[in-house]
Amino acid sequence: MREFAEIWSYLAQGPLLWLTLTLVAYVIADLIAEQAGRKPIANPVLIAVLLLGLMLWATGTPYAVYFEGAQFVHFLLGPATVALAVPMHAQGARLRRAILPVLAGVSVGSVVAVTSALVIAKAMGVDMETLASLAPKSTTAPVAIGIAQSLGGSPTLTAVLVILTGITGALIATPLLNALRLTDWRARGLAVGTAAHGIGTARAFQVHPTAGAFAGIGMGLNAILTALIAPAVLRLFL
Repeated sequence: MREFAEIWSYLAQGPLLWLTLTLVAYVIADLIAEQAGRKPIANPVLIAVLLLGLMLWATGTPYAVYFEGAQFVHFLLGPATVALAVPMHAQGARLRRAILPVLAGVSVGSVVAVTSALVIAKAMGVDMETLASLAPKSTTAPVAIGIAQSLGGSPTLTAVLVILTGITGALIATPLLNALRLTDWRARGLAVGTAAHGIGTARAFQVHPTAGAFAGIGMGLNAILTALIAPAVLRLFL
């Protein structure tokens, strides 16, 4: 046991250990999700987060130490987001035909996502730094962190809130939209992308390619609109 502890202490000093464990956790989580038939509850991001959280807790590893290795994955969030332009381009003709409903839907979604979160949090006595961290929670992580920093929020807290928002959206979107009997894949994808950013978009691609493409559109437009809307809405709570 002592030898294992010494070996672990040595390995934990290298950032590549946590990068490797992050990738391994996601591979395991994806296998579990596949065995579960890709049901919403078996979300690979959620499973991977739980696995890594247990690992950090069991080894007593601070988050800052873990992030030294995981930051390589964090860096790839930007290119992965940009890569969504490929399926979006493939849906260009359909997007042009529905441009006004798309803009209207994403605009309403962005305003509701920011305002509702701030109203509820303010009513519960949340301080301004937390409000600033909460405002961009429905946008993709790289954008949300930048918005939070400009508003005086905590980037770390924002990252956690973004992940929780995405996982929650990915879990409840399909059952909710089915219950609402919404069958238009464009509308379904747009709703998920606007509300649950990249994690929701990944789930939308699993359900239907058109839904995934429009989720990417919703995610991209929502990121732009949130950057414009969040500062103005937050000022109302000062």
